[in-house]
Amino acid sequence: MYAPYFGLSREPFSLAPDPRFLYMSERHREALAHLLYGVRGGGGFVLLTGEIGAGKTTVARCFLEQLPEHCVVAYIFNPCLSAIELLQTVCSEFGLPKLPLKATVREHVEALNSFLLQAHAQGRHALLVIDEAQTLPPPLLEQLRLLTNLETAERKLLQIMLIGQPELRDVIGKPGMEQLAQRVVARYHLGPLSASETQHYVQHRLQVAGPHTAMPFEPRALKRLHRLTGGVPRRINLLADRAMLGAYGRRKRHIDAAMVLQAAREVFDPRGRKSQRRRERWLAASLGVLVAAGLGLAAWGWLRTANAPGAGAASVASAARG
Repeated sequence: MYAPYFGLSREPFSLAPDPRFLYMSERHREALAHLLYGVRGGGGFVLLTGEIGAGKTTVARCFLEQLPEHCVVAYIFNPCLSAIELLQTVCSEFGLPKLPLKATVREHVEALNSFLLQAHAQGRHALLVIDEAQTLPPPLLEQLRLLTNLETAERKLLQIMLIGQPELRDVIGKPGMEQLAQRVVARYHLGPLSASETQHYVQHRLQVAGPHTAMPFEPRALKRLHRLTGGVPRRINLLADRAMLGAYGRRKRHIDAAMVLQAAREVFDPRGRKSQRRRERWLAASLGVLVAAGLGLAAWGWLRTANAPGAGAASVASAARG
């Protein structure tokens, strides 16, 4: 909507995972290096954690693109499954023939082991990637740990990469999960962007959308953008997109800090909107009370006048004259 107004060929802050807008900060590159190092370890678990919208999927996508050709990958993006469903999905992602409906967990593990042995004999490395892994309950994590027991005399046959929100670290750190924790060969927690990285992130996306377009955000607006989003890329996209839409609606070419703050109220502050509605209801109720009080005072004044001494005689005299 606002892209042509700012001289852009496309909207720069869409939430769609468009690879053209990929921005790798120093933190993202460091996370990628940890993942690639972990894969070279040849077995066990690799962990990538981060807040919602921190860019974990971006790092994972870059990681998968840089894997050598001898790697075979199974990717699971919805791990809310039972143990048998998890194994069925793993086998399916690796391209194994579908087993009968009544096949047991053991039969699926045996089929997976045969596949992994064959892949190892062919010089291939098997990797299982599970996104949203913070939703995995301890029994499923234990099932995954048992899969890392599949091995030859020289090496493990399967490596597992878990991608999830910070609570994944808490789950793995709980008592009873020590065996899995000891098999983690690499881990990285992806933090938010710094203030300077936030500015570079915004500049990068704008340059991709319109290489010859001037920066619409004023320096103070960029600082406020970072402060209000905490440097989380997804939140930056949401807020920058709304701020540019607001500027377009007002026919402004430059976005100042006040416009960013207004956009944040619209995007991030449902409590503010609720408070506003509460204030409006309170004002309406107060107005009703004041009106009722005014009417009551008026009625009281009339009654006082009507009951005053001589008021009745005056009324009788007036009636007689009429």
